[in-house]
Amino acid sequence: MRASLLQVAVNEGESVESRRRRVAALVREQAGVDLVVLPELWTTGAFAHEDFAREAEPLHGPTFEAMAEAARDAGVWLHAGSVPERAAVGEGSTGGDGALYNTSLVLSPTGDLAAAYRKIHRFGFDRGEAVLMSAGDELVTVPLPHTTLGVATCYDLRFPELFRGLVDAGAETLVVPAGWPERRRAHWTLLARARAVENQAYVLACGTAGTHAGVPQAGHSIVVDPWGEVLAEAGPGEQVLTVDFDPALVAKTREQFPALKDRVLGLDRPHR
Repeated sequence: MRASLLQVAVNEGESVESRRRRVAALVREQAGVDLVVLPELWTTGAFAHEDFAREAEPLHGPTFEAMAEAARDAGVWLHAGSVPERAAVGEGSTGGDGALYNTSLVLSPTGDLAAAYRKIHRFGFDRGEAVLMSAGDELVTVPLPHTTLGVATCYDLRFPELFRGLVDAGAETLVVPAGWPERRRAHWTLLARARAVENQAYVLACGTAGTHAGVPQAGHSIVVDPWGEVLAEAGPGEQVLTVDFDPALVAKTREQFPALKDRVLGLDRPHR
């Protein structure tokens, strides 16, 4: 398979609509690639909290429409990153106006919505995303012709139990769009490799470049194989990172080094 991670720069001064058009053009340029991945909240910026409610859109809103057309034109599977989703009225925890979610969209080569994932772990420690958005509660996998995607988002990367759940659901390629800050870039690469090694799966982690609401972004999108080897890594700026990988290596790795079979489940809490 061939995948392209589009490390989009998100900077002040570019409108959301202008960025949608620019990103759609980038997606169309990936014709011939099997899978294209975009970052988290690339329409607004992951730290532009004041823009979440203003730019929130329904699941099949303008970002979906633009990305669906681009995916069709390019003939690619597209993980369209995530958008601030405004749910139906009364859904979720915020009441009458409809809850906000950080929602990832996965589109088929025909432009159909194959899956949507509402981010489970919201970042902010009782501020920002953690209070402005509701939490999802469902793990999402997406069967592709040659692999099964497991979908997570940014801060989810710090919670290995989520990825164990995805693997148990059949995931072989873990896709993680993010708006990860530069000041914690070392954690980004470390955790991406750890999730690959412990789950014996590919990790495709796509971040943003630029600065969101004064927060410099890490960039350094990364593709890691099931042995933890880095197949490709971007720099700090806007970049298209394209890599070939062999989905069959997942099964081979799990057969050659069957660590997942030795998991011990249902351990009791220690007695005090």
